[in-house]
Amino acid sequence: MTAPTDHTAAKAGRTLISVDAMGGDEGPAAVVAGCSLSAKLNPDIAFILHGDEAQLTALVARRRELEGRCEIRHATDVVTMKDKPSQVVRTGKDTSMWSAIEAVRTGEAAVAVSCGNTGALMALSMIRLKKLPGVNRPAIAVLYPSSNPQGFNVMLDVGADVRADADDLLRFALMGTSYARNGMDIARPRVGLLNVGTEEHKGRAELKEAYDLIRDQRDQAGFEFVGFVEGGDISGDAADVIVTDGFTGNVAIKTGEGTANMIGNRLREAFKYSPLSRLASLLAYTSLMRLRRRIDPRRVNGGVFLGLNGTVVKSHGSADATGVSAAIKLAAQLSESRFNDKLAARVAATLPTEETPI
Repeated sequence: MTAPTDHTAAKAGRTLISVDAMGGDEGPAAVVAGCSLSAKLNPDIAFILHGDEAQLTALVARRRELEGRCEIRHATDVVTMKDKPSQVVRTGKDTSMWSAIEAVRTGEAAVAVSCGNTGALMALSMIRLKKLPGVNRPAIAVLYPSSNPQGFNVMLDVGADVRADADDLLRFALMGTSYARNGMDIARPRVGLLNVGTEEHKGRAELKEAYDLIRDQRDQAGFEFVGFVEGGDISGDAADVIVTDGFTGNVAIKTGEGTANMIGNRLREAFKYSPLSRLASLLAYTSLMRLRRRIDPRRVNGGVFLGLNGTVVKSHGSADATGVSAAIKLAAQLSESRFNDKLAARVAATLPTEETPI
C-alpha cells in the first residue's frame, strides 16, 4: 500500500533514496528528522519512506522541507535488533527493511538506507539484490577519520562476514580502491593490508597469500600497495584503503568509536574541574568545536555494502538526525557518481585483463 504522497519527487529528476524509516534505536522520528536535514542541504534528493503509514505521515507533515519530496509506503512489520537474519529472510516480506531493499531491486530508487539490524540487512540485500559476478563475500566499507589530506581512510570489511580468505581480501582491496577513487577523488589510492606487524613474515597464512595477490594486481588495477599496516595506521597517513576481515574490522571501528567518546567525556570533565579550567574552555571553544567535528562519528556515519547488484548504506543503529543525514548524503553521492556500475566493472576486471583504471 502506498500513501498518496507526491510522485513529483521522481518526476523532478531528483535522486530517489529508499529509506527504512522504522529501523534503528531512535525510531522513525530520528529517521524523518535526518531526511528533513538532508532535504535542507541537498535540493536534488527525494525519498521513499518505508514503514507505518500513520506514524510517518504525521512525522513528515511537521517537516516543511519534505513537502513534495516524500512518498510513504506502508509496511506492517519491523525488523528488530534481536531478530535473526535467517528468520527475517524467511518471514520478513512485510517489513520496512524488505520494502526498502525491494525499491532498489526494482530500479525505483537509487540507494537503500537503513539504521536497522546489520545481519538482517546484509542477508536481505544478498538475497534480493544478489552478489556481483566475481564476489564471494560482500564487504561493508566505512570512512574512518585519518591524518590523510582527505581526512578519512576507507576501511573494509567491518562486519559483513567474520571470515575472509586471501581471494576475498584481494576483492576487498579492489572494491576499496574503487570506493576511494570514485567517492574520494583519489586517482591512485594507496592500499594497506592490516596485520599484527609490517614485516612480510608476520601474520596468518591467508594474509601472506593475500599480500602476494594484492601486490600482483596493483599495476593492472591502478593502486599503490604499501604492504602490511598495523592498527595505528587505520587513522594514520600510511594508506588510503585499509583491508581486513570483518571480525577485525568491526572490533577496530567499535574501539575507535568508544575511544572518541571517552576522549570527549574526559575533556568535558577536565574543563569543569575548576573556575580556571572553565574559563580555559571558553577561550578554547572554537578549537574544541573543530576537534569535535573532526572526531564526531555521526558525521561519517554510513557503511556501504560493496559487492552487490545495488547500493545499500547501513547507518549506525543509534544514529540521530545528524547521523541519518550523513548516511543519506553518502548514499546520494554514490548514486550521482554511478559508483556501483564502476565497482562492478572493477571486480570483473580481475578475471580478464584491463588497462584503464575505473
